[in-house]
Amino acid sequence: MRFFIDTGSVAEVEEIAAWGILSGATTNPTLLAKEEGDPGDIIRRICDLVRGPVSAEVVSDDAQSMVDEGRALSALHEHVIVKVPFSSEGLKATRALHDEDIRVNMTLVFSSNQALLAAQAGATYASCFMGRLDDISIDSTAVLAEIVAALRPGGTTTEVLAASIRHPEHVVTAAKLGCEVATVPAKVFKQMLDHPLTESGRDRFKADWQSRPEFGEWLRELVSKQPA
Repeated sequence: MRFFIDTGSVAEVEEIAAWGILSGATTNPTLLAKEEGDPGDIIRRICDLVRGPVSAEVVSDDAQSMVDEGRALSALHEHVIVKVPFSSEGLKATRALHDEDIRVNMTLVFSSNQALLAAQAGATYASCFMGRLDDISIDSTAVLAEIVAALRPGGTTTEVLAASIRHPEHVVTAAKLGCEVATVPAKVFKQMLDHPLTESGRDRFKADWQSRPEFGEWLRELVSKQPA
């Protein structure tokens, strides 16, 4: 499973991209509205940082306007994926954009039926929102599993993207179910780092090494002999 970062913040992308784990990013109007600066500049900068697919979302409700906005967003950068909310108009727009070789992330997918329609319309990604399903007491794991199972036997190329990730367990669930992508907020990525045994292990190794000062000097000399 590949990791995207779900954010409109260039600073967050810079931080997490430096870990070497990102394959792409997702934005949306809500995330971009929180940031200062031109949205197009932000999207282009994120594209440059992740060097992979970056979803930028249309905001209109009718198909033709979605297509017009999708074309404009796609022109921002070669890595832009046009994000289209699920609806009958969204399906029309997705098919039109797909026919122009513009990739689409169909978002706000909450059922296998919606995912199947998105796939038939030519969506590159179908984004299932785990957290929002859990918010209304619907088992997001069951829904996501059904979407994966429904799309795979037909040989569709539409990838299942787990979105609305609220905590690390959502990430693990998405991976176990076979989702191709999970788009994860920076906060959750940082939560994934933590484990008490990792912390205590690092502290123990450091203390043991520091108990032999000559070892520290040996390593410094070793480093100094390496070519710049």
